[in-house]
Amino acid sequence: MAVFTILARRQNGEMVGLTYNNLTSDLRWRETGERVVAPVERNWPAATIVSPEAPGRKETVTTLKISLGLSCNYSCTYCSQRFVPHAAETAHRDIEPFLTGLDSWFDTRGTDGRGRGLKIEFWGGEPLVYWKTLKPLAEALRERMPNASFLMVTNGSLLDEEKNSWIDRMGFQIGLSHDGPGQKVRGPDPFDDAEKARSIYDLYARLKPSGRITINPMLHRTNPSRAAIQTWFQARFGDEVVLGEGGFIDPYDEGGMAYSLKRADHLAFRQTAFRELREGRADRFEIASMKIGAFVNTLTYRRPGEAVWQKCGMDRPTNIAVTLRGDVITCQNTSPAGKAPNGKSHKIGTVADLAGVKLDTARHWSTRKECAACPVLQLCQGSCMFLEGKLWDAACDNAFSDNIVFFAAAIEFLTGAVPYYITAPLRQERRWIFGDTVSEGEQTALAV
Repeated sequence: MAVFTILARRQNGEMVGLTYNNLTSDLRWRETGERVVAPVERNWPAATIVSPEAPGRKETVTTLKISLGLSCNYSCTYCSQRFVPHAAETAHRDIEPFLTGLDSWFDTRGTDGRGRGLKIEFWGGEPLVYWKTLKPLAEALRERMPNASFLMVTNGSLLDEEKNSWIDRMGFQIGLSHDGPGQKVRGPDPFDDAEKARSIYDLYARLKPSGRITINPMLHRTNPSRAAIQTWFQARFGDEVVLGEGGFIDPYDEGGMAYSLKRADHLAFRQTAFRELREGRADRFEIASMKIGAFVNTLTYRRPGEAVWQKCGMDRPTNIAVTLRGDVITCQNTSPAGKAPNGKSHKIGTVADLAGVKLDTARHWSTRKECAACPVLQLCQGSCMFLEGKLWDAACDNAFSDNIVFFAAAIEFLTGAVPYYITAPLRQERRWIFGDTVSEGEQTALAV
């Protein structure tokens, strides 16, 4: 447990003090001890503490992530799958056996007998590379579960009128991966190809009225400005474009490390990101309203640390990633042929023996000493659950600088004061949120 003292300034220069407990979600005025937010009682079920020593399990699955394979027509420099060993490719012939066994481990009925409340996600690589498998598979699943939600993330370069019509008819929610002005790190820009651009605009026009499409850019060292990204997409899709994702990358290899924030980058990134939020120049990013709103809710409903799952949700027993051959894997970005940084296989079991699945490739944030002593724990939720060593250290640094911006914005929203300093146990470069300096009197106040 960590109780932090936070110094913040109002616009008139007045300094105020706050205390914050990250494991009880308790934010108080330092002088009076009064809570900033009046609490509302809520029962919070505890998260499962997963580690190699205490593997996670899978049961009563409601979110099914189907990995079609890792093949992709792009080669993004920071891609989490770039150096993941490929297992044998799944194909059309794998569909029937997969569907035949599905009801033995996945309740396709949902809450209404027609799949309501279930979420089915189709993943690559690039899912549309697997069109000949994807199409019949999704159609068969839709017939079984007409009210389930379907999701797919695509780079958009393989879209055409036939696929667009099918995606619309099948009721897909689509995330279009594109980094705007930073796209060159991902590969060719489909907007530079008139036919590909036309297909993307066509799909956007079909799905936007029903809120079934977001554009999903990622931030990285050479693409750090949400305002610049937002401006780029507004020029192409209009002012009301909805931007999903929008967080800073996690590094999974040296490519990701190269595009992570370096030590000298962090303060400038935080300053820019916070300024863009306050000026309303990043207001089309869902992540901003989601993170700020979620943090306010943790304070309102007093979410304890023991109820905080990992950010991806793949430590939950209800969420599962599988191949069409029935392999259960850590997450959709891994392969049965790959190993986690801790040396364990990413193949953690099979759907034929769901009770035997052991998620031993990951660790809950509570097993990492840094997380319990971090003020943005409730926002970050432990970064990537299977990274270790220098990759996790870099992911942690990226996530801290990204989330401290939303932390500061939420506190300003609640108190009218902008946090600028947080006391130990943080490292010195994390205490000064935006690189401010304080007067001797304020330094004395910190020690009281």
